[in-house]
Amino acid sequence: MLMHAQAQPGARTRQFYVAALRVLDDAHLDYVVGGGYAIAHYTGIPRDTKDLDIFVRETDHRQILQTFERAGYRTEYFFPFWIAKALQGDEFIDILYNSGNGQCVVDDDWFTNAREAEILGYQTRLIPPEEQLWSKAFVQDRDRFDGADIHHLILHQGETFDWQRLLRRFAGHERVLLAHLLAYDYAFPTEPEKIPDWVMHRLLDDARSRPAASEAVCYGPNISQKGYLHHIRNGTFADGRLRPHGPLTLDQLRQLPEH
Repeated sequence: MLMHAQAQPGARTRQFYVAALRVLDDAHLDYVVGGGYAIAHYTGIPRDTKDLDIFVRETDHRQILQTFERAGYRTEYFFPFWIAKALQGDEFIDILYNSGNGQCVVDDDWFTNAREAEILGYQTRLIPPEEQLWSKAFVQDRDRFDGADIHHLILHQGETFDWQRLLRRFAGHERVLLAHLLAYDYAFPTEPEKIPDWVMHRLLDDARSRPAASEAVCYGPNISQKGYLHHIRNGTFADGRLRPHGPLTLDQLRQLPEH
């Protein structure tokens, strides 16, 4: 049976996290908690986590940071187009409003479909499991791969997923979702009912009918920032993250560590 397990930080860190969430609630600012706390809640698998991840609308991050500053926290933009931080001493909170590839913009659906939950003894809201899966699906670097988290989300939450919304999230990237679903079926072969048959049929039909690309472009950096750069740097392929193929501008791309 699923238990709503949560990672437990030390008392000082716990106090910092709860106080920071209360600052946002007192200011009536929307946020949802994600990361390890959401995974623990949705899967029952406790985990250590070095920080607290909150997700805010892309249009709200400046107001969120200003609110933290007025409350006495230090703030900084880590990568300005997608992540910032609120800090107090050695403690920090990650404030996310996009993803490193620019694909997972935080919009109203993250809040409309949020789940109420108690985190560290504080009543708050969690990222919906569908958006949790979506944002993790593109994390496939050599030093971090979130595939197991996705499989556990499907195992424990798949029967209640809004699969239509999830498919809309992956529009243009359906094969990324299909790859994770096939890997899930390999990892948990006795639990196929967590994924509706129509979802697999639609994704497989889409993969079979995909037209050939008219230009040499590599979308690999969407799932692994560094793993495909050789082919892009030598000019063999265009970077699929960059406009017109993807959402990022060259200035945004240059913020990333490999650039």
